[in-house]
Amino acid sequence: MKHLIIGAGAAGISAARTILKERAEDTVTIVSEDREVYSRCMLHRFISGERSAESINFINDGLLSCPRLDWIRGKTITRLDAAEKAVYAGDEKIASGDTVIIAAGANSVTPPIGELKTAKNAFGLRHLSDARSIAEAAGTAQRIAVIGAGLVGLDAADGLIELGERRGKRFDITVVEMAETALAINMDSRAALSYQRLFEERGVQFYLGRKVVNTAGGGGFISALELDTGAAVPCDMVIMAVGVRPAIGFLAGSGVNTGRAVTVDGKLQTNIPGIYAVGDAAGLSGIWPNAQKQGEVAAKNICGWDLPYEDRFAVKNTVNFFNLLTLSVGAFTPQEGDEVLTREDRNNYQKLILRNGAPAGVILQGNIAGSGFWQHLIKNKIRIDKLGKPAWKVSYADFYGVEQNGEYKWVV
Repeated sequence: MKHLIIGAGAAGISAARTILKERAEDTVTIVSEDREVYSRCMLHRFISGERSAESINFINDGLLSCPRLDWIRGKTITRLDAAEKAVYAGDEKIASGDTVIIAAGANSVTPPIGELKTAKNAFGLRHLSDARSIAEAAGTAQRIAVIGAGLVGLDAADGLIELGERRGKRFDITVVEMAETALAINMDSRAALSYQRLFEERGVQFYLGRKVVNTAGGGGFISALELDTGAAVPCDMVIMAVGVRPAIGFLAGSGVNTGRAVTVDGKLQTNIPGIYAVGDAAGLSGIWPNAQKQGEVAAKNICGWDLPYEDRFAVKNTVNFFNLLTLSVGAFTPQEGDEVLTREDRNNYQKLILRNGAPAGVILQGNIAGSGFWQHLIKNKIRIDKLGKPAWKVSYADFYGVEQNGEYKWVV
């Protein structure tokens, strides 16, 4: 059989690897707009100059040299013929297969504000091509505005800070964020403030709780962002980090059911037999391990397994700027009736939310030891309120019994 995979990100590559392992006689064709395989979470390191395109390639097992794999790169798909299971670029038929896995990922959202959609000095940060454009533009830019203080926005600022240090200069970086805090979807305000201060120490200015309402400039270039307060943020370059949208425009008219993303069943198959969708394209968690697992599950089902995709827990964030590491799992904003426990010292901050006696969320900043333990408790809603000891003293030992043969057994 021939299998067609749309996209060369974590989910698509995982699917290709799985099919080639499961079916010794089958072939795989990957079609992607990208010309290179790369880790998106390392794009800021490319901007900084710390990493090359080759060094952020996450494939190290020779997969792409497999004779049963054909990678058609640099193609922008405009249409999927679901009946034919073929993809097209305009009138050109690019490839087809007996099955299809849609792993096209997502694209940066460009706000419909002023000239953000058309300006030559406004960029998203989602693809390696974006990182290349940002690094090139930074050669002549001094004042840089970042819209969005989430992980991607601060990644961009971090990469530019390091790039400036390598070049012996300091960029004037301003971050504008609608929320009242940085990293508002990743952690609570206390943990986020630690990062804000670290960035401010390196010259970054924050406008929090502010909206960009217009742009100023001419000749296809933005020279300033206009805020809802009436203030203006002068800039030579704009980086937009306000979110992503599944890259599924090519599915219009294909018959594949979509909403904001592709609609899939519990086994990641679409409404059309033999066509699957994974990762951001399916609106599922796009974090790296989950995307890889989705690609594997879809591929195994194509190969005859009957495997549900069950690991949908994705409320996990790991943030590391300036050697300050934070892990946030589950909820970090308490609900009415929750118990909130915090402890901190000059180097660490920890927060635990208990809901109906079970951990609902934890933030570990600084020392993140024990994070896997807390994730297990949160994911499985395991109560700890009846153990007769302070929550922070709970450990794996509290949930293990010992068999007669001395073997430890998880008893919860």
